[in-house]
Amino acid sequence: MVLSRAAPDSDGHIQSTFGSRYVQECLPRFRMPDRSIPKDAAYQIISDELMLDGNPRLNLASFVSTWMEPECDKLMMQAINKNYVDMDEYPITTEFQNRCVNIIANLFNAPLGDGEEAVGVATVGSSEAIMLAGLAFKRKWQNKRKAEGKPYDKPNIVTGANVQVCWEKFARYFEVELKEVKLREGYYVMDPVKAVEMVDENTICVAAILGSTYNGEFEDVKLLNDLLIQKNKETGWDTGIHVDAASGGFIAPFLYPHLEWDFRLPLVKSINVSGHKYGLVYAGVGWAIWRAKQDLPEELIFHINYLGADQPTFTLNFSKGASQIIGQYYQLIRLGFEGYRNIMRNCASNAKALADGLVRTGRFNILSKEVGVPLVAFSLKDSSRHDVYEISDHLRRFGWIVPAYTMAPDAQHVTLLRVVVREDFNRSLAERLVRDIEKVLRELAALPSKIVTASLVESHPQLKEDKDIETVLDDILSCRSAAKEKKKFVSIEQKPNRIC
Repeated sequence: MVLSRAAPDSDGHIQSTFGSRYVQECLPRFRMPDRSIPKDAAYQIISDELMLDGNPRLNLASFVSTWMEPECDKLMMQAINKNYVDMDEYPITTEFQNRCVNIIANLFNAPLGDGEEAVGVATVGSSEAIMLAGLAFKRKWQNKRKAEGKPYDKPNIVTGANVQVCWEKFARYFEVELKEVKLREGYYVMDPVKAVEMVDENTICVAAILGSTYNGEFEDVKLLNDLLIQKNKETGWDTGIHVDAASGGFIAPFLYPHLEWDFRLPLVKSINVSGHKYGLVYAGVGWAIWRAKQDLPEELIFHINYLGADQPTFTLNFSKGASQIIGQYYQLIRLGFEGYRNIMRNCASNAKALADGLVRTGRFNILSKEVGVPLVAFSLKDSSRHDVYEISDHLRRFGWIVPAYTMAPDAQHVTLLRVVVREDFNRSLAERLVRDIEKVLRELAALPSKIVTASLVESHPQLKEDKDIETVLDDILSCRSAAKEKKKFVSIEQKPNRIC
């Protein structure tokens, strides 16, 4: 006799996730649910909601790498449960970090003697690296001022107004005055002459950017170095330079090897670079490299002996994953100088093809430079009817994420779009993007101008108080030309009770 027993809950393993009750119930958003749910249901619920995220490879706003080889993905997943700070348990991972530091220091022409190891550390992106470099400059300046019996309570740092927000964070968090060199029309990076003029006895360093976030342009570090040497000689100061090479540090050595921006210049004391940008690693790793040991004050370094020998450590946080460091080491040995050079050449070539395609439309000015980060920054020649924000918004319908923004002060009247060309942005995608931009331009040409509409509403105050203003504006948006819009608004002014 065969006995059977009814299951108390029909949502067993034979039930599909989409046939279960879990797809009918809403989970609490801001508190922990009272009961557990099956792992497959949890996975499906989260996976389904994540579908509404943008496609990372079509996110042209980001400098961060979105593709790595499957072999590297595998290595990183194998290390996903490793905490880098546990150096005693994971000494090989620590060794990989040290190898990366030395490889990058040599890439940046650090003046290392035979058998001398480089001074540097892996960080959580360039933001932490900049904080650490800034702290080193501040402490070194303070120590010198104390020794001279001079005030040391008002440090400042000189940068361009085009710096990334992490510099503003450093200044605010660590109480350093930020002295910004303002931009101007047609010159969208820090002017070295004006920067050196702003340097005084309280300046801890001048920060130069190798690859502006706004248009990818390299600042003239060589000129800055030469001018600052002369000022130091005249004043007796020893103001140094930090190079924020977050974007350009893995580009310049391969595309522009003769460009002097790194430790070949005597006043460059530290450099940061993002491994997760053109270092070709997923988000979460940066590097801070110092010229020599004396440029990193010893009192900022903590020493541990987990490995049976002295292990210096200089970070803002404690725990962090080891997988990104392993990913960086993979890329450095897998690609080598030749591989990085080929990838950067491809990026630069695809950026130029994209820029050429945009120029052919006759509608844009290119604001990025050929020597710089492989990106294309561009503005509309005529923004009287439609602006770059509308183009950005319409491109999202095709899946593209292209940011629209204003330049930094005092050039904030310039609005632009930017496309970052990464390793996984190929020529076919560049051509497709140009075609989609052309489609957007045609669509916008057939629509009424929001700019003209806003101007007309501003000039007709009664529309703001009209009970049917939404109806009026909806009707305006269906018009085919600005002339028709203006005519209808004039008719409204003449006949207040009429709805056009």
